Amino acid sequence: MAPKSSSTEEIVLTFVNEQNRPLNSQNVADSLQKFNLKKSAVQKALDTLADNRRISSKEYGKQKIYLARQDQFDIPNNEELNQMKAENAQLQQQLEEYRKAISELDGEIRALQSNLTLEQIHDKEIKLRSEVKVMEEKMEKLRGGVTLVKPEERKAVQDMFAEKIRQWRTRKRIFKDLWDTITENSPKDLKEFKEELGLEYDEDIGVCLQSLCNLQQNSKKRPRSQ
Repeated sequence: MAPKSSSTEEIVLTFVNEQNRPLNSQNVADSLQKFNLKKSAVQKALDTLADNRRISSKEYGKQKIYLARQDQFDIPNNEELNQMKAENAQLQQQLEEYRKAISELDGEIRALQSNLTLEQIHDKEIKLRSEVKVMEEKMEKLRGGVTLVKPEERKAVQDMFAEKIRQWRTRKRIFKDLWDTITENSPKDLKEFKEELGLEYDEDIGVCLQSLCNLQQNSKKRPRSQ
């Protein structure tokens, strides 16, 4: 249920005086929606208050601006203004101190929240002890000369590695034959032509087929632990 006209005027008057700044009817209507006031009722109340000289109004083209009467407010003298400025500066300093204290407390809270609880520390200790035990058992096996990789698993890896090396050699040879054929009578600089095509050699990316072949040969010669 919307307020009565007299009640509407008092609500609008109180709001205009509290704001003490230029307002139009839309500003007032938007701010007083919680009172279930329609814009037409707000406009009527503003005009009535202005006609009764309870608020000031001025037209700017099609826009009408309303403002609280300034003669109802006590205007401070210079001494009072200076006192108010000093009080404001003191309050600003206190506010900054409070903000700093809150920031420090927030930091302490975050630090405490990041720390583990006793229960979490206990669980982590159990997990770490278990991991250490597993690593120690592996170390004992290595010290005792126990082979951790089964012979068939080692052979499967070596065969796969040898096959990859074979494919690498084959593809490298195929590319070299094709490249030599294409560039045999080419007037272009081969280095620039390669960069233009976006080609990269093994050495361009820091790999060496021969070093991997040597690794393959060394793995064949290495005696296996019994």
